[in-house]
Amino acid sequence: MKLPCRLILVAAALLALNRSAGAATPTQPNIVFILADDLGYTDVACYGSKYYETPNIDRLASQGMRFTNYHNCQNCTPTRSALMSGQYGARTGVYTVGGIDRFDWQSQPLRPVENVTNLPLDRVLLPQTLKASGYATGMFGKWHIGQQGDYLPARRGFDEAIVSMGVHFDFVTTPKTEYPKGTYLADFLTEKAVSFIERHKDGPFFLYLPHFGVHSPHQAKPEWIAKFKDKPGVGGHNNPTYAAMIASVDESVGRVMAKLDELKLADHTVLIFMSDNGGVGGYLREGITRGGGDITDNTPLRHGKGSLYEGGTRVPFIVRWPGRIVPGSACGVPAIHVDVYPTFAALAGAKLPAKQVFDGESLVPLMRGESAKTSRPAIFQHFPGYLGAGPGQFRTRPVSTMIEGDWKLMEFIEDSRLELYNLREDIGETKNLAAPMPDKAKELHAKLVAWRATVKAPMPTKNDGAASPEAAKKKGGKKKAAAKQEN
Repeated sequence: MKLPCRLILVAAALLALNRSAGAATPTQPNIVFILADDLGYTDVACYGSKYYETPNIDRLASQGMRFTNYHNCQNCTPTRSALMSGQYGARTGVYTVGGIDRFDWQSQPLRPVENVTNLPLDRVLLPQTLKASGYATGMFGKWHIGQQGDYLPARRGFDEAIVSMGVHFDFVTTPKTEYPKGTYLADFLTEKAVSFIERHKDGPFFLYLPHFGVHSPHQAKPEWIAKFKDKPGVGGHNNPTYAAMIASVDESVGRVMAKLDELKLADHTVLIFMSDNGGVGGYLREGITRGGGDITDNTPLRHGKGSLYEGGTRVPFIVRWPGRIVPGSACGVPAIHVDVYPTFAALAGAKLPAKQVFDGESLVPLMRGESAKTSRPAIFQHFPGYLGAGPGQFRTRPVSTMIEGDWKLMEFIEDSRLELYNLREDIGETKNLAAPMPDKAKELHAKLVAWRATVKAPMPTKNDGAASPEAAKKKGGKKKAAAKQEN
């Protein structure tokens, strides 16, 4: 039977031998975490694209490990909440972006659970834990789990933090930072990131670089657009501006890698690249014709951002750790956002906060080839609301999901409908096996229900027509403006 982590055991043994024979190294590696925004699973060449060009990300993958079954949430805020807190949304109350009145749930059967928009202050966040363990901490980019006051990253464990999102040119930063006119946001954030590395080269340091690219509005540097203007599209990947945005994110990865090489830090730095959710595509195949359509294509995965099908949650995850991870390796073990916090804590030798519940587990044994599976039985998602896609259309309805080994179960809460897929044989989720395999569906459903009880997951309730507290506070233009929040 083929192991889920395709590791070359001889190479792993040689790495271990080299470690024991080599000179002693500091025990706390630097950690660099680069997060793309809305980059789909197949939007990089090393995950399948034949149109987008990502030479630096591909080189990173050739030097490290690709996780091929890693999941985040269906859109950005809940993913960032889980990454920073180590907790599922059912514990934090952060399920989506903004309040529940962003979309027309009033015409639907259920009333969504009220959404928390700021990650609660009683949680000890990842940078706080790493800082307590001696790390210098820096964050440059999109935060989106609290945009003011005590919720800002500079007050939640980051020694340095510059927040910006919304547009790619003429952007606003918090705190206000001057930059030359015409600067592209990805370049600005990268410049701040490499400066942080230079100033903290004696380490250990934790650098979090959450790009706003490749999120809409789709804006790119003219020279990159020109490069792709006449290039033939392949398999739903065909937009020159979007390709140019991906190229800028890839360029950023290359600049960070180059700086680590220049300062001779690469061998003592764990470098991680991932995306926050699936790509903006796959909608037309689902009959969703409104809300902007497809900018990319997540094939072979089903659906896209905003959905709990694989196209909405499965994303690239690449990690390089020289001397510890076998170059060019891959791991197919199911993993999820709540694993990142305990993984980084394990890398740093940091103690997890004793009074805080953590839903994930460290992926370090998988990275190092010391294990072919995790100890937990399954990974879970819970979305007790609606995500729209234009009037009368939805990217998802209330749903809970779980993945255990090759199996994925989805329970659509409006009518208790179950969908069961074997992801090894049907990664595109085309064959619902709930009816032909009722015993398997029943077994997994019992586990899903038990998990919801364990985390005390709130469930949507019958729509009684009453207005939400959010709606009661809004009048006229304020409500219209709220609908323009990031999705």
